[in-house]
Amino acid sequence: MAAGGGVIIVSGLPRSGTSMLMRMLSAGGCPILSDETRRADADNPNGYFECRAVTALARDNSIIDAAQGKAIKIVSPLLLHLPQGPRYRVIFMRRSLSEVIASQQKMLERNGKSGAEPADLHRTFTSHLASIREWLDTRHDITTLFMRHNDVISAPAEAAVQIAGFLGRDLDLVSMAAAVDRRLYRSTAVVKSTGLDLGV
Repeated sequence: MAAGGGVIIVSGLPRSGTSMLMRMLSAGGCPILSDETRRADADNPNGYFECRAVTALARDNSIIDAAQGKAIKIVSPLLLHLPQGPRYRVIFMRRSLSEVIASQQKMLERNGKSGAEPADLHRTFTSHLASIREWLDTRHDITTLFMRHNDVISAPAEAAVQIAGFLGRDLDLVSMAAAVDRRLYRSTAVVKSTGLDLGV
């Protein structure tokens, strides 16, 4: 993709590191599309980098036109509503499902809510991610880079190089790496991560 062309999508399950990736891209000089309606909080002190219009993607995909040449965050369940036409480069965050579930549960607890049983969520997420992987393979207008959350946290400089190369953009690699805040890596897996646990 030539610099400025196509749409960059940061995706993955909620709590998989998508906000961190958006922050990296923004720090590196990549234009992002975010309306900042969801403010930073205790769960994401560096911000969510979301665009509310994305939630309506199934019935109104005009936000994709506005995202040309920019990066936009779209959680994995909504990827299925991407319209044909533009060239997409998807950076898909992979994180241990045990960590994703633990992080989601902590967020719910802070808001006085409860979620499904972890075992049920693990099965649901595993099935969902397998389906998304198959669907991505069918879309010839989509090129995907899968990034491990742990790898970005432990080696942000290397991750920045990989992301910039994938996007074909001259980004500020030092600033991208500096945007990764290791202190926010709080929900570590209680079981050893495996390829299956990562889901894709």
